[in-house]
Amino acid sequence: MNKSKQDIFNIKLDAEEQEIEDALPDVWEKLPFSANQAEELAFAKKAAANYLKKDTKINIRLTSHDVEGLRRIAVKEGLAYQTLIASILHKYVIYHLGS
Repeated sequence: MNKSKQDIFNIKLDAEEQEIEDALPDVWEKLPFSANQAEELAFAKKAAANYLKKDTKINIRLTSHDVEGLRRIAVKEGLAYQTLIASILHKYVIYHLGS
């Protein structure tokens, strides 16, 4: 089964994770919840959309060998090859900027 398609509630927890999960019922009522959750959720969604919005186009020249390799990798990952390229570049920038 594809790792990303696994049921997130059916996973093996390590000891520390299990300790946290076991403590949750005791502290759940003490956690601070916003009175305006719907508004905060809408704000967070809008902020994420703005942050992730792809608003700049570029043209680059690549070898046909590299493009073919990227397309093959994209097929294996279930992505469009342009999406894969954007993801690779994003990860590279984040890694080098330390953000």
